Amino acid sequence: MRKHCTLITGASGEIGHGLIAKLAEEGDAPIITIDLKPLEPELADRVEQQYLGSILETHLLERILSEYEVVTVFHLAAILSTRAEFTPLTGHQINVEGTLKLLDFAQAEGESHGRAVVFLYPSSIAAYGLPSLEAKAAAGAVRENEWNEPTTMYGCNKLYCEHLGRYYARHYKQLAAETLSGKVDFRAIRFPGLISAATVPSGGTSDYAPEMIHAAARGEAYACFVRPDTRIPFMVMPDAVDALLKLARAEPSRLRQMVYNIAAFNPSAGEIRELVLASFPGADISFRPDLKRQAIVDSWPADVDDGAARSDWGLAPRYDLAAGFGEYLLPRIRERYRR
Repeated sequence: MRKHCTLITGASGEIGHGLIAKLAEEGDAPIITIDLKPLEPELADRVEQQYLGSILETHLLERILSEYEVVTVFHLAAILSTRAEFTPLTGHQINVEGTLKLLDFAQAEGESHGRAVVFLYPSSIAAYGLPSLEAKAAAGAVRENEWNEPTTMYGCNKLYCEHLGRYYARHYKQLAAETLSGKVDFRAIRFPGLISAATVPSGGTSDYAPEMIHAAARGEAYACFVRPDTRIPFMVMPDAVDALLKLARAEPSRLRQMVYNIAAFNPSAGEIRELVLASFPGADISFRPDLKRQAIVDSWPADVDDGAARSDWGLAPRYDLAAGFGEYLLPRIRERYRR
């Protein structure tokens, strides 16, 4: 008999680190992973099986389908915003075609074991696109159905994949003689900028915040690529992982929508600099805006309305701005570079 399990794609990335640790600690189901590179040894010890390869490899997904009964999918594999902008075709292939293959895999799993596969999809604030700083200032906290006109390939990919997930969940092969939808229970979070103490930044357009902290802890000068007044929502990684798990475990009857905003705090880049300098007084942090990257960040909301997530499935971040930096980020990153 096939074994019940949880599948994580892109498991060696920033979110994957915390998610594997949390799931392994709870021990509810064995974990299997897909990634291009092996997990670090301490993470590898916590999973049952690693599959090395691309999510675009059909034979890899067919092998998992034959060996495991996947109950939950956390589809984290993606080409992030900055890299996708340099290589849009690759971004589309991984972010869209890869997601389509995973959704089809989840559909096959659901049909095979007769119940819906819960499919967690990390979308992004990049799915928004505000046309000007004036519009951004006037918009306030943006709701999920507002300003969905992304300006980046990554944002386009994320928004389209939200629609693909909705299609598989509600309308899959709707002209077939029998009802085939309902085998994928698609749930998405539009993440704000995420900051982790466990991993180094890896190419996100919101990475100016963690890059400041890591550079200061290493004693290196850092020129921030956005203006001091730049403001978008952020969240620290433990809260992001907790949010994914809360949404995954929420009763379907409580979920009024498939895509949810979440956030915890929204400081300006200048405010982040001041927090870093308070902990690293000698840090050399300046501002040298990259006009093209600045334009992308300017198109994202200064804040988002996450009321639906709070009411539907109990979003409740533990870390506000002060605690996120003072209790989690700054001391842990400082310790990381002391070793």
